[in-house]
Amino acid sequence: MAQSNPYYQNSAQSGGYQYGTQPNVAGPPPQGYNMKDQYRGNQPPMTAPNYPPSTVNGYNNYPQRGYSPNTQPPPQPGYSPNTQPPPQNTMNGPPVSAGYYSNTYPKSAPNPAMPPYSQSQFTPPKSNSPLPNAPQRNSPQPQPNVSNGPHAPSRPPPSMGTSYSSAPPPNVHQNPYQTGTAGYPSNIGPTSHAPPPNVPQSFPNQTSQHGHSLPPPPLPGQQLSAPPSAQPAPPPLPGQQYVPPNPLAAPPLPQPSGAPQAPMTQPPQTNAYQFNGPPPTGSSINRQPGPQPQYPGSLPQPNQQPLSHAMGRMNLSEAERPINLMQEKRLLPPHKHVETPLRFETTADQGMLVPPNRKNCNPSVFCPTLKAVPHTQNLLGKVKLPFGLIIHPFKDLSSLPVISAGTIVRCKRCRTYINPFVSFLQERKWRCNMCFMVNDTAEEFLHHPVTKTYGEPHTRPECTNSTIEFIAPQEYMLRPPQPAVYLFLMDVSHSAIESGYLQIVCDSLLDHLDHMPGDGRTRIGFLTYNGTVHFYRLSEGLSQPQMIIVSDIDDVFIPTPENLLVNLRESKSLVQDLLHQLPLLHTVDAEGEIDTYSALGAALEVGKKLIGASGGRVTVFQQAIPSIGPGMLKKREDPNARAGEQSTTALNPSTDYYKKLALDCSAQQVAIDFFFFNSQYIDIATLSCASRFSAGDMHYYPSLHTVHNPVEAERLGRDLERYLSRKIGFESVMRIRCTKGLAIHTFHGNFFVRSTDLLSLANINPDAGYAVNLSIEDPLTDLSAVCFQAALLYTTSKGERRIRVHTLCIPVVKTPAEVFNSVDCVAVISLLSKMAVDRSVTASVSDAREALMNAMVDPLKSYKETLPQGMTTAGVYVPKSLRLLPLYIQCLLKHRAFRTGISTRLDDRVFAMINFKMQPALYQMLDLHPDLYRVDDLNDEGVITVSGREIPQPHILPLTAESLSQSGAFLLDCGWKMYLLVGRQTSQSFIKDVLDYPQFSNIEEPLSSIPELENPLSEMFHSFVDWLQENRPHHAPISVIRDDSRDRHLVLSRLIQDRTESSMSMQEFLMNLQQKLT
Repeated sequence: MAQSNPYYQNSAQSGGYQYGTQPNVAGPPPQGYNMKDQYRGNQPPMTAPNYPPSTVNGYNNYPQRGYSPNTQPPPQPGYSPNTQPPPQNTMNGPPVSAGYYSNTYPKSAPNPAMPPYSQSQFTPPKSNSPLPNAPQRNSPQPQPNVSNGPHAPSRPPPSMGTSYSSAPPPNVHQNPYQTGTAGYPSNIGPTSHAPPPNVPQSFPNQTSQHGHSLPPPPLPGQQLSAPPSAQPAPPPLPGQQYVPPNPLAAPPLPQPSGAPQAPMTQPPQTNAYQFNGPPPTGSSINRQPGPQPQYPGSLPQPNQQPLSHAMGRMNLSEAERPINLMQEKRLLPPHKHVETPLRFETTADQGMLVPPNRKNCNPSVFCPTLKAVPHTQNLLGKVKLPFGLIIHPFKDLSSLPVISAGTIVRCKRCRTYINPFVSFLQERKWRCNMCFMVNDTAEEFLHHPVTKTYGEPHTRPECTNSTIEFIAPQEYMLRPPQPAVYLFLMDVSHSAIESGYLQIVCDSLLDHLDHMPGDGRTRIGFLTYNGTVHFYRLSEGLSQPQMIIVSDIDDVFIPTPENLLVNLRESKSLVQDLLHQLPLLHTVDAEGEIDTYSALGAALEVGKKLIGASGGRVTVFQQAIPSIGPGMLKKREDPNARAGEQSTTALNPSTDYYKKLALDCSAQQVAIDFFFFNSQYIDIATLSCASRFSAGDMHYYPSLHTVHNPVEAERLGRDLERYLSRKIGFESVMRIRCTKGLAIHTFHGNFFVRSTDLLSLANINPDAGYAVNLSIEDPLTDLSAVCFQAALLYTTSKGERRIRVHTLCIPVVKTPAEVFNSVDCVAVISLLSKMAVDRSVTASVSDAREALMNAMVDPLKSYKETLPQGMTTAGVYVPKSLRLLPLYIQCLLKHRAFRTGISTRLDDRVFAMINFKMQPALYQMLDLHPDLYRVDDLNDEGVITVSGREIPQPHILPLTAESLSQSGAFLLDCGWKMYLLVGRQTSQSFIKDVLDYPQFSNIEEPLSSIPELENPLSEMFHSFVDWLQENRPHHAPISVIRDDSRDRHLVLSRLIQDRTESSMSMQEFLMNLQQKLT
């Protein structure tokens, strides 16, 4: 009898998944079968026979064929390459249309014939020809063909079952946190052939014939760093330095007859093993057949001996060598990797002047999904990877050069700002790195402002910093810079007042009035609303604020033209009096009349009239659904359908009232920010339009209550500290430029698209992120590098007009292997998540899940075609740059934005989707894949020093119950919240020195604060937690959860690599992926 697990003893005994009843499809594909159909989900249905389920600890497990639970123990986790798992069903999804959160220009109606999502972002393939097999890479010396020669390993016939050892592993200790039977890893359990939840159809793919081409002829000013006979190395991985060719990618200027041409610079050759014998000791390729040691979160180790011989014949460097995920002990690195910007060479010949510091901007500010651009759209379609940019343009930076110049040097043709990747043909001539036009150098630019030298324009700050800010001259202003204007709208309906939020907001405003960005012109105003709208006069002659009530909300008007928006400095005392009185004016009075209405639409209309003349920011605190007046809404959520697939209609706005209001506000340079803290459905899908199209910000605190939910109340108060004091940019616009031959076709984020490459941002804040999809319109064969530039023009809170410019330069490559080795996995996941949101609201959540799955399968299939055939027999082979792609895709499928089979409130799902669209990738990843640390044994090993403090660096643990134990304390960082799980056998010293309790049984529940005590262990713990808090824009409160608490599911539900009743474990997910790649 399987042992019950205390963490899953309340699991429902559901019926599990059901296979289809169609017979299996075996043998070669049918006549006329096109490989491309496989990517579109058009292959014949492939199903497995139904097996009767057996239940272990609440999960339905399907035994292997021929397995009898009465005669032999449960099968041991593992995989044999001599067998094949049952194939899965695939489905066609509904048509695709870009829309909802993405602002696509020009707007177009959905095309019913449009194929599923592909890398080219909602564009149909250009060719119907099947993908060719990529040429194989062989070692320099001839080797016998192991896979086809006389020594080829035998290939058994396909089998529906999977071979396992007949006996369980000896001396396996039962982990009390495991979810399987005794002696088996919790994230695997007794192996079953239960199919995964619906797994998806493809985000589209373009495929076409591709052949390798020779590198272009050398350009002027480029040098050869390796002999011509040497093989070029792949582009660098994150953190490596790469010396690419001169980014000046234009065709060379005419040269005098007989002028020497410098050869092209090649990337540095890395050390490569020549595998004519066994691999180096310690290599994962050198694994011997037989049982392998298991580690927390590890995967079973299959017998891959034949693959070792195939890999031994490959001439690959460490960076190029593929990784078999089925052999990896752990997928996550023990510590976070900090990426460094890519540097470029600075030498030049033939009298050209090249800036001395050619370094890209910070990757957290401006990052491409591919750090090496394919030279044609055909190659991009072949690798099937999304191509785009992730931008965090207004990020807080520790060092930012600011230039005040009378003349800002720009290209006369494309208006690109001068940057480190231009080239000076001589002192008075420079070539644009976007359109390749040769421009004259302004006389003023020949003077260096720091060194006071003349005649060295390439050494100026504009040419040595990839991120720089200009103080704009008069020609960049259409009107005088606007003042900082802040208007606060507060919901004072009955449920809102009862939550206690009003006291938190007023206290935060009182504490930060002096820290709000602005100058002597800063103005402020307040409105409250329930069934009526309340104005507050703050005239200088009044002894106290005066409230004016307007009950005609259908045709709302401003009762007095003056003293509703007042100068903050001049009327500071009246503002403080009002903030003290507001919580007393609006209280829950059982004897009085209870107003449950919320006239949000009327309040926004009058707020737009108040602030429209100058522009500024409107901050709305909303608790109840708008139920009266313009913009009133009705409930659309069915509580009984939360676990099923929610309709696409419910994910889209129910009215365009708030979108039209936002567009009017954007035209008047007004942005609307929302703070939601509802306990009931309020239709965030509709209300969010007011922020999305006015470039506003949104925050969500579900079920906030000062008494019943103090954790959310604490988070609101701490978030308001940053919100009220962070810098802000007014009347902003952002333009993105790219090298000729590339095109931008889809934007993601909160903004209004003014033209094809110009975004209108009424406000810009340092926590807003954006993304764009790119395509290759013209071949880049003649170019050695391409450049991108994002320019943000904004007005500071002190009335100064500035331009912040970020420039990025990446090389052009011509082989699939070079593209695969240059992928930024985090940027790819960030872009895919935004595209999946668009698919969810235009098709369905199930369609988005299919698209995500195929967005992982298609690139790995393409990568598999580039490997020798001997390596394609078994395993999941990925390039090093994509080793975390399956893990992150599984995280997306289990995230509340896209999950199915688990009860999810509609507002929770919608806001999770909104967050994917507007958050920078750096902040998004913690919410997607939490970090798990053991913190009861912190020590000085690997400490880092930050601002004079020593910060311990515990290892990041796999998200599986095997990483937990009852003798430790574990911190789970989920981005928005942190959980400290304390085991019942945790050391007394940690409980006493950190939590300030004598023993485990005395720890209170719930516990949402940890005292700072004067002892080394407490100081080390708090320094680590404070360091984690500093790396995000919002506060993450800590909740202490005891091992025996009923709230432990908050931790267990975020263990992504474990199996649940509605999703697969990481091992099952990889086996399913392996089957799809076969």
